[in-house]
Amino acid sequence: MIGHGFMGAAHSQGWRVAPRFFDLPLGVEMAVVVGRSDPEASARKWGWREAETDWRQVVARDDVDVVDIVTPGDTHAEIAIAALEAGKHVLCEKPLANTVEEAERMSAAAASAAERGVRSMVGFTYRRVPAATFARDLVAAGRLGDIRQVRAEYLQDWLADAEAPMTWRLEKERAGSGALGDIGAHAVDLTEYITGQAVTTVSGVVATLVTERPLLEHGIGLSGTASAARGRVTVDDLALFTGRLASGALASFEASRFRTGRKNALRIEISGSLGALAFDLERLNELEFFDATLPPTEQGFRRILVTEPEHPYLEPWWPAGHMLGYEHGFSHQVNDFVGAIHAGTQPEPSFADGLHVQRVLDAVLRSSESGSAWTPADDDR
Repeated sequence: MIGHGFMGAAHSQGWRVAPRFFDLPLGVEMAVVVGRSDPEASARKWGWREAETDWRQVVARDDVDVVDIVTPGDTHAEIAIAALEAGKHVLCEKPLANTVEEAERMSAAAASAAERGVRSMVGFTYRRVPAATFARDLVAAGRLGDIRQVRAEYLQDWLADAEAPMTWRLEKERAGSGALGDIGAHAVDLTEYITGQAVTTVSGVVATLVTERPLLEHGIGLSGTASAARGRVTVDDLALFTGRLASGALASFEASRFRTGRKNALRIEISGSLGALAFDLERLNELEFFDATLPPTEQGFRRILVTEPEHPYLEPWWPAGHMLGYEHGFSHQVNDFVGAIHAGTQPEPSFADGLHVQRVLDAVLRSSESGSAWTPADDDR
């Protein structure tokens, strides 16, 4: 695993726990974690056998079969392409890259590697929340009829304080974009995953609400005190856009890290000719479902508790009614990725899927810059 921050902890949990609950067809050994700052501590804490500071040496090792990339976006392309060319299966965190050009090179490298049996996948983990997967299943079964309208939003408030310090996520050269790429990418992917339809054109606007933030004093972590120096925020804080799906259905999207009171609210509501459903990550074990085919006297959104062993991913876990949490999606991700590697099939979402999302994000930025009513995603999948 290359990188060992917040996502490093989450991915480590997935690699550590999945083999103990799922009957994986291949054994998993957590060989080495790579980081620039004290990876030894992360190795001890999260269960990695070794620690290293040079990812190039790790990619070249014969005893490494899989490379898991959880670094900032500006390093994804270089690491992933090198790993694929070295014959390593690659799991890469989202968004796939910082630019369309980088994502195109990554997707081309993945396609070339696939011809040699080398697999790659993008970590859009929320697809693997059981309630979200079950929502996809309901749509695929026709329970909502023709999809007419979607509303998707990912709302956080961790930047609402204008004096919150600078981080790499606020620097365009490292993060690529702000709320749009960091969390808006999830809203786009989950909409497409559940509906089974791609976003083809968009019209949107992005805004930076706080343009400067305090820089932390040298050597002080995020819990430290801010210095008097300030840094310039070069990414968006808020993105609002409309999208048209392949069927012609309309979708509205919002990605904000300024929605005061919302901590991690990835919310999606899908309306169709026969029914509707709604999902909220802050209540991730639940799904709201409306069946419009029932008599009017029996209609209304009803709460489905998605904890039964018959629901997606849940059979290996706990008795019915016992909740899962945020970290379980990463175990589900490992289960699916390892299973696809063993079967010799393409795991989903693929690098081509990640490239498509990158093109949607880029179209939103181009629409905002030009004021264009509709901007195509220029997707050639």
